[in-house]
Amino acid sequence: MGRGNYEMALARLTNEIIDAAIFGFQEQKKMLDIRIAELQAMRTGAKEATPEEAPSPRRKMSAAGRKAIAAAQRKRWAENKNNSTAPVKSARKGKRRLSAEGKANIVAALKKRWAAKKAAAKQ
Repeated sequence: MGRGNYEMALARLTNEIIDAAIFGFQEQKKMLDIRIAELQAMRTGAKEATPEEAPSPRRKMSAAGRKAIAAAQRKRWAENKNNSTAPVKSARKGKRRLSAEGKANIVAALKKRWAAKKAAAKQ
């Protein structure tokens, strides 16, 4: 296979195919890790926990802690409710308008530009 054919084959790989390959290799790696752990357990004679069997310890909160957090949240809600009785709207600026003088300046500049363009076209 020439180098050009190899590059064309790589170009045909879509992200879906690449993602599927990555997923498949990760699954194979998990299975290999489990088998390695089993073999190590056979050698040492002790059962070691496989990576999937090791649960993470769950953190627990006391009832007093939950009550303190709930009370603090109720206090925040009450403060927010008292402070925001009526939302304050910011004053909107009016629409900007072009003055008569400004419009006359623009028209004069355009006439000057067109006159210069016509003069350049005649030459």
